[in-house]
Amino acid sequence: MSFSSDVKKELTTLPAGKKCCQLALVAGFLRFAGSITLGRGGMGVRVSTESPAVARLFIRITKDYFGARTSLSVDSSMLPRSKGHSYELSITPEMNAEGILRETGIVSVREGSNYITDGLDQEIIRKRCCKKACLRGIFLAAGMVSDPAKSYHLEISCASSIMAADVRKLINSFGLKSKIAPRRNRYIVYIKDSEQISDLLGIIGASSELFKFENMRITKDMKATANRINNCENANLQRSVNAAQKQIADIKYIDETRGLSALPEKLRTTAQLRMEHPELPLAELAELHQPAVAKSGLNHRLARLSEIAEKIRKGEM
Repeated sequence: MSFSSDVKKELTTLPAGKKCCQLALVAGFLRFAGSITLGRGGMGVRVSTESPAVARLFIRITKDYFGARTSLSVDSSMLPRSKGHSYELSITPEMNAEGILRETGIVSVREGSNYITDGLDQEIIRKRCCKKACLRGIFLAAGMVSDPAKSYHLEISCASSIMAADVRKLINSFGLKSKIAPRRNRYIVYIKDSEQISDLLGIIGASSELFKFENMRITKDMKATANRINNCENANLQRSVNAAQKQIADIKYIDETRGLSALPEKLRTTAQLRMEHPELPLAELAELHQPAVAKSGLNHRLARLSEIAEKIRKGEM
């Protein structure tokens, strides 16, 4: 199973909560996973999901809250073999499907006629607990979170820009900073920041998967930090090696053209020590001097040797 599937499976095991939260969860789930059917008897509701656990949750809550009986059918013909089965849930007009659609804010009345709304019913999600429940239902229907071992990405796929704006507003009401991006004929509300994904998992109630996510995130951060330190040390070492090679080349050039004996005593001593110990860093090379010199003083001497070599190359000495 994927990490996203594990999160959804855990969400289906949570207590149903208060009646207001049950309504908010069903409203969020139906808005994203449901479709309306029309027949002689009136409106019906059809829900499709690939998760048997999600199907069982929907059946249980619609029965507990609405007293509605939901029929279940399994269809594997519409999915690749690797995907398993598609679970089709139906609520018929006789089981008050229209009433459920009205109470969840999906269907409303204008000038005596039914119309399908676009967006979340703000009255249903006034309370903070109901916001969480609605967001849980939305994630169960249309959410995805990537495996933290590979990348940090959480998204909710929306059918319209209005719905995406409402979902973004709902998520950001918890202090998060989700964004919207168009993708083909859909609108994606997404978060890529690992800490915010972690926060959102906690908000919708996926505590166990949140711990797994945090463990993986901490492990990755530690590895990344170790790699940065190692890369920095390697870069510093390479710079030291390059600098030492340049210093030795300059000293050799002075020796071959003018001779080290032509140098002042202090510069001659530094030049000889650098030639004898090409592998030493500056701090250790400075300590070999008698008396020892400061690292800054040694840097100045080596810079002076480079200047002399450059002047000889240009014919200025």
